[in-house]
Amino acid sequence: MPTATRHAPATNGHGPSKHLRTSAQPRMGQTGPELQRFGSLRQLPIALSAEARTESCQILNDILADSMVLSALYKKSHWNVAGPTFYQLHLLFDKHYEEQVELVDAIAERVQMLGGISVGDPRHAAELTTIPRPPDGAEDVPVVLSRLLDAHETIIEKVRAGIEKTEKSKDMGTNDLLMGDVLRRHEMQVWFIAEHVVEVPLVEA
Repeated sequence: MPTATRHAPATNGHGPSKHLRTSAQPRMGQTGPELQRFGSLRQLPIALSAEARTESCQILNDILADSMVLSALYKKSHWNVAGPTFYQLHLLFDKHYEEQVELVDAIAERVQMLGGISVGDPRHAAELTTIPRPPDGAEDVPVVLSRLLDAHETIIEKVRAGIEKTEKSKDMGTNDLLMGDVLRRHEMQVWFIAEHVVEVPLVEA
């Protein structure tokens, strides 16, 4: 059986290097420069021009910021909904929240695949979003539903524009994400929300 080789500790001429010493103490309070600025681009070998990737990152980050805000809006609605439809909407809002979180992750990862930096801090998203801020308190259910529908349409408009632009730039990966995942998910959620504001009799035709 071969004998394991023991390496002598690295030295700097004055004994073992301090950088190689181990310790159970967490190294807190560390700082350093940004590795990559937001809005800049890394070069990646994906056979897509820097111009196309830059445009796609901008499109995706705009949608990402709105999606982060929409997911938070769904969670706020989930917590504050009240009335006869509480149970149904409480569950539906949380379901839509989880689905939006999945989209947020997919969009953010696509930005990284293109060599960009995705919006990550919710305070950054709040600076970029075009979805109006709701009141801090609770609202009537019809108002909440209308607010959600408006937010969806804001994002859908950007998604449709992004689909057209990424088709022209031949960024088919982003195009597929926007058309196959983001757009269809939003359209499905709009359908589920919109059906709750149809005025129909409950017990008598």
